[in-house]
Amino acid sequence: MEDKLIVPNSVVRQNKRLKALLKKYKHAYHLHNALIQLSEQASTVAELTLLYPAIHDILQKYVPSKSFYVVLVDPQSQQLELSYFSDEKDGIAVPLNRDNNFEEGATGYVFKQGKTTYFTKQQMHDAAQQGLFKALGTPAEHWVGVPVYQERNIIGVLAAQSYDTEQGYSSQQINLLEAMSLYLATAIERVKKRELLESEVKLRTRALTQSNDALNVEIQQRKGALQRQQILFKISELTTQAKNLDDAYFQIHEIIKTITYAKNLYIALYDKESGWISFPYSVDEFQGSTQPRRFAKGYSELVISTEETQIIHPKRAQELLNSGIVEREKPIDESKRATSWLGAPLKTSQGVIGLIVCQAYNNEHLFTHDDAELITFVSHQIATVLQTKLASQALKKSHQELASRVNEKTKELSQANLHLQMQIDERKKIEQQLYHDAHHDSLTGLPNRNLFLTQLEKTLQYYQRNPNEHFAVLFIDLDKFKDINDQLGHHAGDEFLISVSKLFSQCIREHDLLARLGGDEFVVLLTHLTEPNQAEDVANRIIKIMQKPFCTKGVCVQSGASIGITYSKQSYKHTDEIIRDADAAMYYAKNSGKNRFELFHPLLTEPMLQHESQTLHHLDVLPMTFRSSDIITLDEHYQSASLFEAFGEHPVLGFTSFDILKKFANDKEQHTKVELQLIQQAYQQAQNAEIAVALLPCSSLLLEEHEFSLLKATLKQPVNNEQLCLLFDEQELRYASAQQLENLKQLKKLGHSIGLNNFAKDKCELNLVTEIECDYLLLSSTFSKRVLQQESYDLQLQGVLAITKLKQIKVIAKGPSILNFRALLDKHGINLFVAKQHPLTSAIPATLKNSELK
Repeated sequence: MEDKLIVPNSVVRQNKRLKALLKKYKHAYHLHNALIQLSEQASTVAELTLLYPAIHDILQKYVPSKSFYVVLVDPQSQQLELSYFSDEKDGIAVPLNRDNNFEEGATGYVFKQGKTTYFTKQQMHDAAQQGLFKALGTPAEHWVGVPVYQERNIIGVLAAQSYDTEQGYSSQQINLLEAMSLYLATAIERVKKRELLESEVKLRTRALTQSNDALNVEIQQRKGALQRQQILFKISELTTQAKNLDDAYFQIHEIIKTITYAKNLYIALYDKESGWISFPYSVDEFQGSTQPRRFAKGYSELVISTEETQIIHPKRAQELLNSGIVEREKPIDESKRATSWLGAPLKTSQGVIGLIVCQAYNNEHLFTHDDAELITFVSHQIATVLQTKLASQALKKSHQELASRVNEKTKELSQANLHLQMQIDERKKIEQQLYHDAHHDSLTGLPNRNLFLTQLEKTLQYYQRNPNEHFAVLFIDLDKFKDINDQLGHHAGDEFLISVSKLFSQCIREHDLLARLGGDEFVVLLTHLTEPNQAEDVANRIIKIMQKPFCTKGVCVQSGASIGITYSKQSYKHTDEIIRDADAAMYYAKNSGKNRFELFHPLLTEPMLQHESQTLHHLDVLPMTFRSSDIITLDEHYQSASLFEAFGEHPVLGFTSFDILKKFANDKEQHTKVELQLIQQAYQQAQNAEIAVALLPCSSLLLEEHEFSLLKATLKQPVNNEQLCLLFDEQELRYASAQQLENLKQLKKLGHSIGLNNFAKDKCELNLVTEIECDYLLLSSTFSKRVLQQESYDLQLQGVLAITKLKQIKVIAKGPSILNFRALLDKHGINLFVAKQHPLTSAIPATLKNSELK
């Protein structure tokens, strides 16, 4: 008995599963079929007013949707507007432009929520009572609203409602509505584009039709104009192409053949002063050349006297003879008499100079008014050409007469001119030499002060009109020049100046200007600068080239160059200001140890009392502030490290970086004190801001023997040594002593984190990277930009990256505009960058007490 019961139960379960699968497949089939029909309608329906009823018909096959409407957002007003409406209670359709306040009803609720919502009559009443929306229109027993999305933006709502209590919406039917809404936006867009295209095609067709009609009229009007224009072109070519008058007459005949019958044609010229008519050109099937004659009463004379085109047929010829207007000296054979004669006057500004005549025999052609109009038009143009040719012929004769006399006179003048030209050439050479001597140094041949100031004035004026075209001035004073004069003599000093001028010329570009102001002072004007450190590069090259001793007659003397640099700025109004600032920076470089360069700072020329000067140079009383820059990757993911840079509020320089302010410290003790305070404060602020690693630039001064002991004492205070990384400038380390380099290595051995700052600013020293165990390497902005410009720098970068990868050193690119080149630098292998600066905290107290240092 148990076996008999088990079999029916398994069959029942299998039937249920099959029914569920059948229902699922049926729903999928309905969904698939509805979407196919929607796609077909979107491809075939010509306008939106037909698309919505088609969608409604598709829905009614699968979903209770006798009451169905579509609401879309108007792009201009951003309000919900009715696009389609059909309702069995509220009417088949309502005006689509009527304000239905959909934002306040259930439709607006679905639009704001952005998700499908299904309400029964009671649920909708309860939601309205709760204030979710207002109840609008006849209450439906079942209502479902589906949002319509276009990409990620909701553009409307598709809604269906049923007034039958038993006819609700199943989940499959709602799924079908949702699927339809997904395709509705695409279908609407396709139909809108088709409507727009058809509208544009109709408008374009109508415009083209009108344009074509107007074009046909214009073509007819221009045919005649084109013919006349072609004739004008041919006639205008006569002036240059005709070799002589005979050739011009022949070409005129060929032109007239293209516009009318011209088998028989002659051209007559009338000389009013002599009263004779000549016939320079004549082609006639019965007559040969026509001889000149006196002005009488022929057809030709009629045209000349009336100055009008004449058409003469046999009847009019007889009338002219009978009236006595025309007379014949002797009878003409009837067979050789013209049956149609057309003559047009050749009129110019000076009157009628002749006529052109076409004639036909034996009724071969009958000239009409159209022929007369064309030949009249042509004759006016030909008259000008012939007058020009005749005048040219007359001039040619006069020229020939003058030529012989001119040749004789020319021979006489050529000798005088030759002598005069020699004098002019000699004078030009003298003037050029005088100008060169007035604007160039007689010893070195370089431009002198006058020429330099003139060019500097032009450069300043151009910069004031174009602030992006920067320039710089380098003021150079030779070190120990007096020693060379005293030890080797003034002649050797002159040789030294000549040698130096040639060496300096090798350090600048072709368009830059090198000048000698006098004595051992030189100036350089650098133009078209793209970045300020280009002037520093030139200064470094000059300093390096001056490191070679000057030798003469077996004696060598070591010299050098102290250089002051000032950059273009809007405050400069006169060249004297520029020279003054560059000179001040040069004297500061000379007083700071010579054989170096210094950039101009306002402090160098700021007048102040002695006690004020001491106060301004006390760095420990200046308010200091840290600015932090996050270390990020190409996709702007923030790393654990941040670059700290100190800034001070100086009463003259304003808000200035500590890197500049430290140059004005009173002494090493004050400089060291402030730097140690900054290290301690940077660590404290890194802890407060919960920054994993703070990268802090430091001076190589801290690596000297006495200062290093103070540095170690300061670094003992932080709890986490790895939270603070000390960055030492690569250029300073390059000239550091052996003791300083040894102290730097000891700093790493003590467990402190160190790094190289401004690496490869002027040259790439890989030995520093291999000798020093560091954690970070910050590339200079100059090197980062040059990697993108020159292949040689990319090869250097690949060497740096290879070594840093082996030593597990993190390489970071920095600079004010480095963020614009991140994608390019990433392709070269750099993936860490310094982001933009932002203030870290409020200002640090001006003076830190001793208790704060412990």
